[in-house]
Amino acid sequence: MPGMEKNKKRKIINDPVYGFIPVGSPVLFDLVEHPYFQRLRRIRQLGLTYLVYPGANHTRFQHSLGAAYLMGETLQSLRGKGVAVSPEEELAAKAAILLHDIGHGPFSHALEETIIRELSHEQLSQLFMQQLNEETGGMLDDAIRIFGGQYPRKFLNQLISGQLDMDRLDYLQRDSYFTGVSEGVIGLERIIKMLDVRDDELVVEIKGIYSIEKFVLARRMMYWQVYFHKTVVAAEQLLLKILGRAHQLAQAGEKLFTTPALHYFLYGEYPAQDPALLSPRQRKELLDRFALLDDNDIIASAKVWSGSGDPVLADLCRRLVNRKLFHVEIQNRPFPEEKVEEYRKKMMRDTGLSAGEVASFVFTNTISNYAYSTADHQIRILGKDGSVKDITEVSEIMDEQVISRIVEKHILCYPKEYLSNS
Repeated sequence: MPGMEKNKKRKIINDPVYGFIPVGSPVLFDLVEHPYFQRLRRIRQLGLTYLVYPGANHTRFQHSLGAAYLMGETLQSLRGKGVAVSPEEELAAKAAILLHDIGHGPFSHALEETIIRELSHEQLSQLFMQQLNEETGGMLDDAIRIFGGQYPRKFLNQLISGQLDMDRLDYLQRDSYFTGVSEGVIGLERIIKMLDVRDDELVVEIKGIYSIEKFVLARRMMYWQVYFHKTVVAAEQLLLKILGRAHQLAQAGEKLFTTPALHYFLYGEYPAQDPALLSPRQRKELLDRFALLDDNDIIASAKVWSGSGDPVLADLCRRLVNRKLFHVEIQNRPFPEEKVEEYRKKMMRDTGLSAGEVASFVFTNTISNYAYSTADHQIRILGKDGSVKDITEVSEIMDEQVISRIVEKHILCYPKEYLSNS
């Protein structure tokens, strides 16, 4: 019977952070069950962070479900304050946040900087949503508009992409839980209960300001203590060099072991053009291939490459597989070029590698972070008198010049065995 079939499209997922998460809509059920979304189970949310925090093995699948759950809780709270949100808008907003990360690849940023430079995860997310929209007969029209900021109700887009969006609320709480870093814990329920809408913009009631201050500071703390932890940086920089070297060898015609999914991208078999110009057939082939690419492809390839005939690739991969990571120095000023050159010459003498090859082992880079950006959707505080002001005008501790300043740090990476000689 049709009614019975419809009722089968329900799911309750037991989440360690929020408890039971219901997936009650047939549309959301079909999205969760789709191979494109199921692939997110095989992609870690925090990439190589598990090499520092062993518990950080949670996935983008979990994060996306959590963000969709928070969207439902937030819209329910807003309805209780008289904000009209139709069932269709709620479904669209949930679908949009559910799919917000669907374009991320394995170790996404490293992949984008080396192998798939022509396609960002934002572009791929849009392509995935277009494809899923066609497969669902246009059921995601409003979700795509909300995701892209074209829907007439601005606050719905702010819940997808803003200073207090469901993405940030979930990843701070979830990443804190799985890493065990308590500095990332935020007053999640209170933040949601304090949200309201004025003039179609998201605002926070003044009595929730302390929870928001803690949220902004927690985000800053998590960046320096988890996302930019020096050993996490070392692992990610190592992976960048591995993928960059593999891509260089592949472009030179070197035959490397790869899984079929990785081969398609590593050897440039995908259409490297404006995604908007792809035919429906090209788009589907690209997405089907990308949907087969996950963490396992990268790690399996690195394990095999550790026995590569190329000494640079082999050494880099052995370091990753055996967690013999680079040593990282971090400071506020650029490193003197003489120091970098001295380390490179030492390694060239000891290994016989060329200057170009040693550049994969001794190099500099930068990392940057900011707690709050006035260029983004600002956090607006609703006063008891009905006035709406930016949080920097109301908060006693959030000085705009301080919290919105981009903090840039310089890093120097080199093999650990050179530490004792430096």
